[in-house]
Parts: sequence; structure tokens; C-alpha cells
Amino acid sequence: MGRESGGDAAGRLRRVPATGTLLAQPALAALVARFGHPVVAQAVRHVLAAERARLRRGGRPRPPAQLLAAVDSAVRATVQGPLRRVVNGTGVILHTNLGRAPLSAAAATAVAEIAAGYSSLELDLATGRRRDRRALLETLLCQATGAEAATVTNNGAAALLLALTSLCHGRAVLVSRGEAIEIGGGFRIPELLACSGARLVDVGTTNRTRVDDYRRATDQATAAWLRVHPSNFRIEGFAGRPGTGELAVAAHAAGVLLLVDAGSGLVYPAAGATAAEEAMPAALAAGADLVLGSGDKLLGAGQVGIAAGGRALVDRLARHPLARALRPDKLQLAALQATLLAHVTPGRLRDVPVWRMLGLEPAELRRRVDRWVEELAAAGIAAETIGCEGAVGGGTTPGPGLPSFGLRLAAARPERLRARLLAGEPPVLVLSGADGVTIDARTVLPGEDAQLLGAIRAASGRD
Repeated sequence: MGRESGGDAAGRLRRVPATGTLLAQPALAALVARFGHPVVAQAVRHVLAAERARLRRGGRPRPPAQLLAAVDSAVRATVQGPLRRVVNGTGVILHTNLGRAPLSAAAATAVAEIAAGYSSLELDLATGRRRDRRALLETLLCQATGAEAATVTNNGAAALLLALTSLCHGRAVLVSRGEAIEIGGGFRIPELLACSGARLVDVGTTNRTRVDDYRRATDQATAAWLRVHPSNFRIEGFAGRPGTGELAVAAHAAGVLLLVDAGSGLVYPAAGATAAEEAMPAALAAGADLVLGSGDKLLGAGQVGIAAGGRALVDRLARHPLARALRPDKLQLAALQATLLAHVTPGRLRDVPVWRMLGLEPAELRRRVDRWVEELAAAGIAAETIGCEGAVGGGTTPGPGLPSFGLRLAAARPERLRARLLAGEPPVLVLSGADGVTIDARTVLPGEDAQLLGAIRAASGRD
């Protein structure tokens, strides 16, 4: 059949009901009563605009019942909001698109308690006088990192920006060419340096940088040497860079600072999948003057940035005018406080979800998936247990992977099943393959099993 004429397209468009006509349908009365006329009217306009666009592309008109169902879905999506809890079936523990580290039960409770009332955010309860919120968690941060002093910003990039601006503005900062990286969202180290007012000086080569490269490039205009966490970038083979201790000795001999962007915010001794990560206490013990890290990665807290080091340097950061613009709010600090307590209290590390997931053994994961397979079989849904590989994620360790087990659902159209699971309640993010989808058990949190299986039944039409 040939392309329909312009007249035919116009005829189809005339069949689309007016906004007022659709709003007047009795089926929408309950929605209007529950959610209000403005919300429902906006959903109707959105659905009708989408219908007209579809018809112009040659689609067939949908019956009124389908339009009404689309309005119902649009209204519910609006009132639920775009920020929703998602079941993570990808096996990526620190999934940036899913908010990185989930909070512990203690941290979530602390956030809820502080959010629901007033708090001692800037009040010294011992004296009744005002205090600076930057000192609120300094004792805990120093216990966790081994630093003399520490301060907090609203994210990791902010901590690096504040350090560069307050300590290096108008002067040169030396960075290895292999560390002048770009990470997710187009965040680039050279551009951050430019924003801080510092001048980037590349040293070494992409794959190999030596201490002498830093020494030769250092002059009177140099403020610091900056060591940058490589994030998801990895060079293998003929590659190398000096250790933090070697850099610290040479930097101090040259009369400049050594700043270390630890990236992952690791404070617990590295082991297993995190063995390649340099922990913040280790970097400070090796001689770094200031170490910077993110709170929502391997620390397992919410989104904050941490700057830890000597008292004089940390005080310079805290006194800089930019510090106020980059400071965290009470909810970020509440989550951080509860998470730090778990790190510094013996026996409580596995209370932090990131560390519980890192410690899961493949055999334990397999038993869990086997139970899912049995429950789905009872509902008439075929599934199987398969071996898979997850990842730490979050720009921490680009390898090796985490051996795991997952649930595989065969599908002739995997992307369609994936879309149904993502559109479900709760939404489930999975891994798509050529002939099915896989749900890695490592990142499905405790207590989410029933929700996950219910979402699979709904997506499979067996609910």
C-alpha cells in the first residue's frame, strides 16, 4: 500500500477528541476527584498531543478506551514523580544512574528523623551557642581517615574544586597526562582546574609518568602536584606511575603540596574487589597533604565530598567564600554520620549495604536465585539460574568483575521484556541479552525478593 494522502491524514486528525471532550468522560471523574483538575487536564493534553504526533507519522487512531487508559497512566506517573525506588538487577553495586550507594537502615532512619524535625545542625548543645556545621562530623571523619582535620562539601567534585580554588588559584597544578581524564557526565579534570583559576600543567605521558617528570616541570609558579583517581579508565601493559609516598617525598622536597583525589572515598582497608583502590588513610599515611573523596561510593553514605588532611590546609578550605556555596545540608550530614559510625565501630561494616554486597559469596547468591526459579515455576514462568559477573561500579575499580549468579528469563523480544520490567511497579533494571534478560542477585537488596518476583509476574502477564 502506498503512503496515505494528506487528506486521509487530516481525516484521522479530526477524529482526535478535543481536550474538553475527553475530560468530560465519566471514566476520568475519579481521577479528577482524587488528583485535581489541573493534573488530569495536563495529562489529557499530553496524551492528545502524542496521539496527533503518532497519526501524523501514519499511525492508526486509537479507540477512546485506549486514550483514557493512557491518561490514567500519565496521571499516575505525574503524581508518583520521576524519582522513584528501583530494583537494581544489573550487578553493578555503585550504579551512577541509580544513585550509587544505597544507605544503610541506620542512615535512612537518621535522615528521616532529622528531616522530620529540627536538628542541632549549627547549634552546640553543650553551650547553646551557634557553631559551624563544618565541624559537626570532624571527629568521626578524622577517626575514619586518620587525618588531623577534615571538612565536608556537597559532593566529591565540589571537594576537589574547593581545594584547587582555595589552595592553587592563579598558580600551576601538575597532573600526569594519564590522569587528565573525563568521567561520566562529561566531567573533565582540565575543565575543573580552569574553573578553579589554577593552571593545568601536563607531565609525563599517557601511559607512563615518573617522579622526574614532576620535578622538571616544577617552578616558582607551581602550587601543587595533583594525583587523580583514574575512575573507569585503565591502561594495561607498558604503563606505570609513581606511588603516593614517592610523590609526597619529592613534592615536599620541591616545596609544593601533594593533593590526592582518592575518588572512591574508601576508608576501610582495601581487599578483594577493592584491593587496587588506595584508601584515604593510606594516602595520608604515605604523606599526602590533602586527600579528597566521594561519600556515595565505597564509603557507602549519601552524596557528599570529603577533604581530609592537615589542620592549616583544611581551615583554608573552610574559610574560603566558595565553601558556603558547596556545603552539605542536614540530610547529607545525617546519612554521613550514621555511615561513619558503622565504619569506626568494630563489627558493623556489613551494616553498610555496599560492603554487605561486596562480601556476598557466589554460593549464597546461587541459592537465592534457585529459590526465585522455584517460585516463578510455580506461577508458570520459565526461568533458570546462570553464572554472571557484576562490578563495583561508580568509577571505582574498572576491574576485575564480581563473580555472581543471576536469574535468566528467555524472551523472543528481550528489549520489550526489559521495557515492561522498567515500567513496572517497582521498576526493575535488568541486563539484556540476545535471547533474554538477566537479573544479577548481588544487587537485589534484602527484602526486595517479593517485589522483584511480583514485577516479573506482571511483566510476563502471569499476575
